Amino acid sequence: MSEVRHNWTKEEILEIYNKPLMELLYEAATVHRVHHEPNEVQVSTLLSIKTGGCSEDCGYCPQAARYHTDIEGNELMPVQQVKAQALRAKASGSSRVCMGASWRNVKDGPEFDEVLEMVRTINKLDMEVCCTLGMVTENQAQRLAEAGLYAYNHNLDSSEEYYKEVISTRGYQDRLDTIDNVRKTNVTVCSGGIIGMGESTEDRAGMLVALSSLNPQPESTPINALVAVEGTPLEDQQPVEIWDMIRMVATTRIVLPETQVRLSAGRTQMSQEGQAFCFFAGANSIFAGDKLLTTPNPDVNEDMKLFAKLGLNAMKPFTKKVQPKSVDAVDSEYQSLGENPKWTRPEHKIAKNEEAKQKAKEIRAAEKA
Repeated sequence: MSEVRHNWTKEEILEIYNKPLMELLYEAATVHRVHHEPNEVQVSTLLSIKTGGCSEDCGYCPQAARYHTDIEGNELMPVQQVKAQALRAKASGSSRVCMGASWRNVKDGPEFDEVLEMVRTINKLDMEVCCTLGMVTENQAQRLAEAGLYAYNHNLDSSEEYYKEVISTRGYQDRLDTIDNVRKTNVTVCSGGIIGMGESTEDRAGMLVALSSLNPQPESTPINALVAVEGTPLEDQQPVEIWDMIRMVATTRIVLPETQVRLSAGRTQMSQEGQAFCFFAGANSIFAGDKLLTTPNPDVNEDMKLFAKLGLNAMKPFTKKVQPKSVDAVDSEYQSLGENPKWTRPEHKIAKNEEAKQKAKEIRAAEKA
């Protein structure tokens, strides 16, 4: 069961997911030890370099401009501020900084040039650099690679079927095309999803079918538990049970044996014992710091205390792949093409999303009155 396969079926994955828990944990832990150092966990810090105002309608996201949440938006963070945050992250034990901007897709221009400079700056601190910026073209991916980007995150979120119940403003194929564009460079791929959005176990298996079918499979796969935020369409979703999270982590480990499985959003709702089960089941990466973009996350000191209790060590940077070189802007081979690609906008109606959008309009109108 430890070989890398790209032909998993939904039925096979469901059979694994629904195994007796102790049997599932044993199998996942066994696969984990074949491919990874079991006592090492890669620690990342997620930094929101541009918050709020997103044009998308993702039902889980408080950064969508059409919903009314308590998120305070900000313009693109200055390079020196990003560098200061990265140095703090490095001092606290993180080996990677992941920068997120609330963009639908990358647009060539001064802001993207600033992001490229952030990538160069952090890479020169001997830290892995990851970005999550929305859809990217092949040329934009090449420019990120040339700047020294280590990883690009672009989550599939769920199965292709359930995706349409959560997001109407972009298509599933656009996500796959973005991953394909990244794969044309030397940048690694980070792609996973969210459980607890109302999806079925079949949808969870469907997401793993999509991820495992990628060749090569993602080097990193975040498994997020939905953090329901007031004002979003999914605000009334109940927290996913820890046993579902453990099963999802274990199944992901078996289906994606060489991938780093990241225990991501929702950890504040998990006990230390629950997190320990996830580490045993094959999770070997976390986001540290008190916030994941806009949602709460355990304090890094608490994480380090838990690591000490469990005998876990923070992984050093560039353990899985050598450090990329950063090419300065003046020496860049890939230049801005002024691209403005027309990514898909399916624009079908999702009842929950429309209700949240209308509620936000009413709240804003009342605030102005």
